[in-house]
Amino acid sequence: MPQPILPSGLSDHLDAAEANLIAQGVVHPARVIKHVVNGEHERLLGNAPKTGQEGGEDEVVTTWQLEAKELSKNSIPLVITLALQYSLTLASVFSAGNLGSNELAAVSLAGMTANITGYAIYQGLATALDTLCAQAYGSGNKHMVGVHFQRMAVFLMVLTVPISIVWMYSEEILKTIIPEDELSRLAGLYLRILVMGAPGYALFECGKRYTQAQGLFMASTIVLLICAPLNAFLNYTLVWHPTIGMGFAGAPTAVVIIDYLMPLLLFLYVRFVAGSECWGGFSKRAFTNWWPMIQLALPGLVMVEAEYLAFEVLTLMASYFSTAHVAAQAIVAQAGSVMYQIPFALSIAASTRVGTFVGGMSPNAAKITSSTSLVMSVVIGTFNGGLLLSTRFLIPQCFTDDSHVIAIAAAAMPIVGFFQIFDSISAVAAGVLRGQGRQYVGSYTNLVTYYVAALPWSWYSGFVLGWEVKGLWSGMAMALAIIAFVEVLVVLLTNWQRVVGEARARESWA
Repeated sequence: MPQPILPSGLSDHLDAAEANLIAQGVVHPARVIKHVVNGEHERLLGNAPKTGQEGGEDEVVTTWQLEAKELSKNSIPLVITLALQYSLTLASVFSAGNLGSNELAAVSLAGMTANITGYAIYQGLATALDTLCAQAYGSGNKHMVGVHFQRMAVFLMVLTVPISIVWMYSEEILKTIIPEDELSRLAGLYLRILVMGAPGYALFECGKRYTQAQGLFMASTIVLLICAPLNAFLNYTLVWHPTIGMGFAGAPTAVVIIDYLMPLLLFLYVRFVAGSECWGGFSKRAFTNWWPMIQLALPGLVMVEAEYLAFEVLTLMASYFSTAHVAAQAIVAQAGSVMYQIPFALSIAASTRVGTFVGGMSPNAAKITSSTSLVMSVVIGTFNGGLLLSTRFLIPQCFTDDSHVIAIAAAAMPIVGFFQIFDSISAVAAGVLRGQGRQYVGSYTNLVTYYVAALPWSWYSGFVLGWEVKGLWSGMAMALAIIAFVEVLVVLLTNWQRVVGEARARESWA
């Protein structure tokens, strides 16, 4: 990447950390000036003059080839990270699910409830850090990365209280909407144990974004390379071991242990390996000025929650067919979720890269990154779809030997394979929007598309037309196609100078 040239006399005002950012070509020196006195006027950080045009001399210069290389390089450890993190849940499905069809359905139901009432809330609100931390790092205001992390962590700890109450009484809640009491009982047991690990999960979600904003994508990968095998061992030991095994209750117990081990190992990585430069110590600012952060976080919550809830409603609908249909629905959902980890990894890489360029006042570089990532998403989506179609009978056999469940899942798999390209595009476009700080676009789009178009069609085709699980997923295919089109259109029509201006304004309240 061509390096920006320091204007005459400017280097005298830079410290070592600021000079290092410039040397890496991440930001233009104008973004890391602490102050430059010119007569009686003082230009503060972030207010140095610009050329006023994209691709001007004060921007980082990049190309689509370079961005494709950087996005690919950053996505690889993220794919591993997401796959390993997803394996934590998958291990529970395998270990408890193999106890019987009821247990498999109960794990799916418990996972659905945990996603809707807890995990989606943590993940959705934490998307604000995709914007705040990346833009703060790109601007050279490194310690604000740590402050943003602390604010979000404290905020999520407060929200853990109502989430815990819901999980503790989940059995009673589920009995009002699930026709089979045994499923509600087992799912409620799972969640009452799982609630103990909620704070650890929330801290890890914040910690991932803290490290990713600094380009430390391997940090969470290393943590999960340790935790994932341990989780598999714990699932076997706590579920199946003839002496200390607890049966069904062992699966969520394993998750709780790992939920606390992950943030602990990530802390040790930051402390002793890399990432501490953005930690300015514990700050009282973590307990103040929450509302601007919440204003950015709430659209992220709506965006993630709307999607989570829409997909999990399919499980509720499937429960009105039979337990076999719930099990088949769980298998199809797991397969789609595994494939989603690849474009989602690219989404995170694109979000971080765009946010860093926006924070560094380089709109043209951010624009090139966005376009490159969208093209890459099409390639990934095509690959994912072909893989699911070619393994539609093999995948269900990995979860169960029930021929009826396998037949139901295999029949729905082609539809899931078909919409992989739309799922991939929408995931990456949403990542670009997070990097811009425009999560609200995805929140409005998801809310309207899923609940006005997709779910009504899923119900009609599943129950009225008699397509059952295939019909349920046809609605999701429709939704993702619409969401992909809208979000890509918004990204392509972005006024990048305005996005940079919004990022600069955001610094004033930080």
